[in-house]
Amino acid sequence: MSAHEHGEHRPGEHGAHHHDGEALTELLDLDGEVLAGYLDQATAWIAAIAQAPVTRVVDLGAGTGTGTFALLRRFPEARVTAVDLAPDRLTRLRHRACELGLDGRVDVVPADLDQPWPDLGLADLVWTSMALHHVADPDQALTRIFGLLRPGGALAVAEITALESFPRFLPAGAESGLEDRLHHLLTHLLGEQVPELGADWAPRLTAAGFDVTGRRTFAVTLTAPLPPQAGRYAQLTLDRLRTGLGDRLDPADQKRLAALVADEGPDSVRHRGDLTVRATRLAWLARRP
Repeated sequence: MSAHEHGEHRPGEHGAHHHDGEALTELLDLDGEVLAGYLDQATAWIAAIAQAPVTRVVDLGAGTGTGTFALLRRFPEARVTAVDLAPDRLTRLRHRACELGLDGRVDVVPADLDQPWPDLGLADLVWTSMALHHVADPDQALTRIFGLLRPGGALAVAEITALESFPRFLPAGAESGLEDRLHHLLTHLLGEQVPELGADWAPRLTAAGFDVTGRRTFAVTLTAPLPPQAGRYAQLTLDRLRTGLGDRLDPADQKRLAALVADEGPDSVRHRGDLTVRATRLAWLARRP
């Protein structure tokens, strides 16, 4: 399945089949808005290392376009083909591109990455963010990506670990260490459900024929004043944790989470003055010889 069949992914999306689609789509948009600084850093890193001129880009697992629009900003001469399983998200991406006057630089292609791929043309750069750990056969996917790239073209892989799959929002020790317990439970759950999460992709990239040219950890720490979307981002993310972990949570933590994700109240993350956003992304850059 493609990354976005689970909800890509990105933070807040694992085990999300039963979650409301509109909330998930909103979370994808907020992820791009709140973590825009990370995307700027990541695309600058790619631009500094990539050797070939970048005019054709493929975004695999594009969702609502977080990566697509960051790449369009970074590479002003590029056209991006956004690929995702969910047509409604691609429709949203297309509408956003029109609003920004970028519709002439974006193509959308609905596709399941576990099925035969449509003809995507040759690319100078392939970007795949929080997608490979969901694919049934990542090695096959990397071989297909190799075939998409022109000689000298680059592949950028952005991923997360199970421990860092959700951002953290509360000060250390807040709510009696609630976030530590949540992440501990989630690490065990995702270790069973998504075994590729947190994999070192360098050996697999090499096996697929790539030259690995860089690896980087991006640590995101946002403190007050936060962007206005941060409270809603925290609310949706924690609510996905609350629902996804379900009865694995003890009653006291269920109660704490309910207060945190409420729209109003002294503990609501939408109104807390001590809210932060802390996240980690891992990235690999590889080149087709």
